[in-house]
Amino acid sequence: MSDCIFCKIANGEIQAQIIYQDEDVVGFKDLNPQAPSHILIIPVKHIENLADAKEEDVLLLGKIQLAAAKIAKELGLKDFRLVANNGKGAGQSVFHLHYHLMGGRRFLWPAG
Repeated sequence: MSDCIFCKIANGEIQAQIIYQDEDVVGFKDLNPQAPSHILIIPVKHIENLADAKEEDVLLLGKIQLAAAKIAKELGLKDFRLVANNGKGAGQSVFHLHYHLMGGRRFLWPAG
């Protein structure tokens, strides 16, 4: 999508502090971190939210999970939280599927 900020980050039109990238997944530092380590992990393919993922995206979704684990390990995070907000009511503000990988502090449950 030509007006999607995360698509622009994924294709290099907008700079971000990228800490992970392969052909399908990009991980970059969140501009408004909610934890000492806060990385956004996105698919290069534009998918609006998790509910819009299709059966054909099953490998991509798995790659995102594996990328999250790799990033957490590289950051030295033994304990971390991985969150995907789905829709405006759940707190999604950028409508390109993304996961928040957060660590470096204690998290309470239930969340927010």
